[in-house]
Amino acid sequence: MDLSKDKDPVINEKMKKNLVYVSIFSIIMFFAGLSSAYIVLMGDSIWVKAAMPRAFWWSSLMILLSSLSFILAISQAKKDQLTGLKALMSITLILGLLFVYFQFQGFSQLKEKGIYGTSTVMVSEGKYGTPFEVQINGDFIYVEDNTYKLNDKPLSGKNFELFNSYLGQFIPSKKNPLGQTLSKNISNVDLFYKGERLIVKNKSLYINDSTQLGPSDFKLLHYLAQNVNAKRVDLVPIGQLEKDYSIWYKGEELVMKKRKLTRKNGKPLSNYELNEAERTRDNASSFLYLLTYAHLLHILVALIYLLRIVIKTFRNTFNSKNHLSLRLTSIFWHFLGLLWGYLILFLVFIH
Repeated sequence: MDLSKDKDPVINEKMKKNLVYVSIFSIIMFFAGLSSAYIVLMGDSIWVKAAMPRAFWWSSLMILLSSLSFILAISQAKKDQLTGLKALMSITLILGLLFVYFQFQGFSQLKEKGIYGTSTVMVSEGKYGTPFEVQINGDFIYVEDNTYKLNDKPLSGKNFELFNSYLGQFIPSKKNPLGQTLSKNISNVDLFYKGERLIVKNKSLYINDSTQLGPSDFKLLHYLAQNVNAKRVDLVPIGQLEKDYSIWYKGEELVMKKRKLTRKNGKPLSNYELNEAERTRDNASSFLYLLTYAHLLHILVALIYLLRIVIKTFRNTFNSKNHLSLRLTSIFWHFLGLLWGYLILFLVFIH
């Protein structure tokens, strides 16, 4: 039984508005807590700062336009222009769905850059050179400045394809579940283990005539192959350090020298700090995903209610004398739009 129907319309409106405002206040406190935790943790750990994916800016445009269409829809309801109301509410819903679409596109773009949110900052398993190295046409591939190089040039084109193709056969698959069988015979590529050339025998790798490469070493080879396939070198984020992203520690920017992170001013990190850097999680990206996913969850809930409002609109429920639900939904929707605006600006200027 809905007792609110028997109350004074003014009191009823105030009650419903207060419920919306309480919900908004609780969400503000939730995101304020996350923002504070972000800032506190940023000052005392390894922090990856990366550019926002382009799709997030498109999603920002979608939610801005949806707020504008919602405002126009309410003005149409107040004028009893039901055709315009239906059209504008439909547009609002479509724009809301496009916001969700571009959010997921943004997450995909982050993953393409090696920003996963659950990984370490530095490659710890399957790091090239420990213990495996590859030789192409008698020349060793080596690592410098987080880049694979061959003959003093960045490894690219056919040479990288050859490198990736050779190691790729060690990634476990349905045909090769253990990833220990050679499926390709590439004559000009050799694999070295701790400085010694490995022997190919019975389509597998041997350290010498009688000793096969061990399971733990094959596991490292699997990780190396996966890292190369993902175009990772020493750092999990993909791209050029200082250009595509930057790494900070306790407010100081870090650079790569001799395959190790060091302060930009030249002062090296201590052994403890280096160990921390190698095993620390990418907390910056974890918070990026947490903040955006939490907001997206609220949007999805709001979209369900918005869909209900749109259905009521097509049933001619709203008019100049009955548009309270429309206005209350718009208040919450505008708030979520403003919240996203705060989050993206926070992440752009802080992250």
